[in-house]
Formats: sequence, C-alpha cells, structure tokens
Amino acid sequence: MKLKLSLSALALGLASLSVQAQTEIQWWHSMTAVNGEWVNDLAKNFNASQKDYKINPVFKGTYDESMTAAVAAFRAGNAPHILQVFEVGTATMMASKGVVVPVGKVMQDAGFKFDPTAYVPAVAGYYTAPSGQMLSFPFNSSTTVFYFNKDAFAAAGIDTSKPPTTWPEVALAAAKLKANGHKCPFTTAWQGWTQLESFSTWHNTELATQGNGMRGTNARLVANSPLHVRHIENLGNMAKQGLFVYKGRANVPEASFVSGECAMITTSSGFYGNVAKNAKFGYGLSTLPYYPDVAGAPQNTVIGGASLWVMSGKKAEEYKGVAAFFNYLSNAEVQSASHKRTGYLPITMAAFKLTEQSGFYKQNPGTDTAVNQMIRKTTDKSRGIRLGNYVQIRTIEDEELEQVWAGKKTAKEALDSIIKRGNDLLERFEKANKG
Repeated sequence: MKLKLSLSALALGLASLSVQAQTEIQWWHSMTAVNGEWVNDLAKNFNASQKDYKINPVFKGTYDESMTAAVAAFRAGNAPHILQVFEVGTATMMASKGVVVPVGKVMQDAGFKFDPTAYVPAVAGYYTAPSGQMLSFPFNSSTTVFYFNKDAFAAAGIDTSKPPTTWPEVALAAAKLKANGHKCPFTTAWQGWTQLESFSTWHNTELATQGNGMRGTNARLVANSPLHVRHIENLGNMAKQGLFVYKGRANVPEASFVSGECAMITTSSGFYGNVAKNAKFGYGLSTLPYYPDVAGAPQNTVIGGASLWVMSGKKAEEYKGVAAFFNYLSNAEVQSASHKRTGYLPITMAAFKLTEQSGFYKQNPGTDTAVNQMIRKTTDKSRGIRLGNYVQIRTIEDEELEQVWAGKKTAKEALDSIIKRGNDLLERFEKANKG
C-alpha cells in the first residue's frame, strides 16, 4: 500500500513539474469582435499543438492605448513578450533603443529557419531596417480596399458586375444611390490612411520626402500637392451634396456599412471577416478608386494593420517560445486559413499560392484584391510610409479633414495645416533620434 502511495505521489509530482515547466508568453493585442476571436483561436490552436509553451493573448485596448500601456510596462519592468503595434507606430518602435529584439535574431537564436524573402515583399520590406534586418513579425497586414452593397447598387440601377474603379465613377454611383433614396451613398474609415496615404502611393505620388520616410528621419510631409488638393476638394464637394457622409474616425464608419446604412466604403481589407459574418446583404470588394488622368496610376497601395514586436529583457527560454509561436504563424496552412477568415493579407507567398490553388478567390470574387494591390512592383514613392510621431500626425489629419467635411475649411487650407503641424512633429522626431 505504501509503495502504491509513493508511486502515486511520484506521478503527481512529475505531473506538477510538467505543468510548471510550461513557459508562458504574454501577447498584448488590440483585436476586437470577429478579429479578437481569431486571435484567441490562433493562441488556442498553437497551445494545443505542443506542450512546452502557452501563449496568453491579452486585449489591451486600441492600438494607441496598447502602445502607451506597453511603454509604461516596459519602464516598470513587466512588459509583455509580444506587442502588437499598428503600422504607424513602426518608425517609433524602430527608434526605441534597447526596447525590442529584432524578430530575425529571435528566430535564428532559437534555431528556426527564417527567410525574409519568403514573405510578400511589400510586407517584409516595410518591417525591415535599412541594414536589411527584419525587426518585427508581420501579422495582421492589410491594405485599403473598396466595399460596396450589391443590393443597394441593383436597386439604384447600377451594374453590380462593374463596381466603380475611378473617383468620377464613385461620384456618379453615389449620385444614383442618393436619387434612389439612399441617405449615405459613400463613407470612408481610417480617412488619413485611405484618402491621403494609400491615395498617394496608389497615384505614385509622395506623401512625404525621403521615400515617405523609408530612407531617413529627415522626411517632411508634402501632401498638399495639386493632386491632393483636388481629391480632398472633390470629397468636400461630395459631402456638401450628401454623396459622402462622414461617420467618424478610425474604423467607426465600418458599422454603417455592415448595417446597410452606407452603400460604399473605403477601408481595410481586414474588415472582410466582419462583413462576411454580419452583412445581411450581397456585397462586393474592389480596388481603391483612382483618377484615370494621373500618369502611373494605379500603382500600389501601402501596408496597414499591424506587426508583432518582441520586447527585450526576457529569458532565453521565453524567447524560444516566442520563436516557436512565430514559426507556427508562418505555416502556409495557418496563414491561408487566417487570410480566408479575416481578409488580412497572407504574409507569405506560399500562403497566397495555397489560397489560390484552393479555389477560394474564384469562389469569393474580390477577395484577392488586397493581395493583387500589394504584390505589384513598388517605386520609391510607393514602397511604404514610415514616419516618426505618426500616431499624432494621424490625429492632425483627422482634425483637419473634419474641418473640410464640415465646410469650415477649404481643402488647401486643411492640407497646408496638416503639412505645417505634421512637419513640426517630424522635426522634433528627427532631433530626438539623431546619432
């Protein structure tokens, strides 16, 4: 009996050691609703695939809020292992000395094969330093696309098989929708990203100097060109006529499309999961509109969404767990499934090919729009936008564009103000990060 008890105690002791040996990895993120469910499922599936590590996903508020919380946690010595940072925070993270460990180093130190060329070039390039070292792990990479309500189009006599691809066509469709009684023909989410940043690269036009900041911290905004003024002026006129209805900042306007209130929206490809699950009407996806008289347009849109940064000051075993998780996320089948579910880009070319071979794009027309916009050859003006203090600059863009939509400022006045206020912040960033 004593022997049995001893063996039982030994077994319990070993089981306890086994549980204790599992290394926990904290992952702070900003995903909500259907995308929050996706994040939790990724962690759950990884945890079930092995026994050495446990990923704990923790929602930390909006992208801005999670970055602020991470800075405070880092100073207090209890930062997470993994932090999800939206693309406009990239330059700030890159300039944060001693705060992060490059993802390439984390993967190589853990013994995993890590080949940056396996990733979609426009995605990998954005998160790679001038030295050629990949600094963060591409995660929910997105780009700007155009969604439209097929039922509303059909009711207004608009051909649903030929969605608007140019801005004049968008205005024409909006007029038909309004004439048919639609109260919100067109809206836009993430207005700075869609109507200034992606608008610029899509037209192969600089938003800022130094290759939009990709070549150095001495970049300055130049988004008050005649083309930019023309576009914001046109949208301002559409707002006056009730063809464009402003619904708020960030992704707030997306709810008005899902509900059927607004018939057209420019927003993130990562909105797809929400639309696919919650829209009670026929919908379609198409490319970001452009002006057909602009030479070189359309070029390519820029990356949005976020990447995963590895925080410094952790134990070697914990970094092995981070690397194992990133290796799991890089799996072509995992990537393809995530792409199909969310609308975010498949971050590797292998995942894109796997999705294509599965017939998903043929069965769901338009779902390859984001990938096709991003895998085009880039130019110095369209490779990406990586500017310091850009979280604050985005707020300035919101404030000034809202003045145009409300009829309180002309397009030129608002854009000039964005340039002046934004460049003050860029100058500060450059001074703070010299040497």
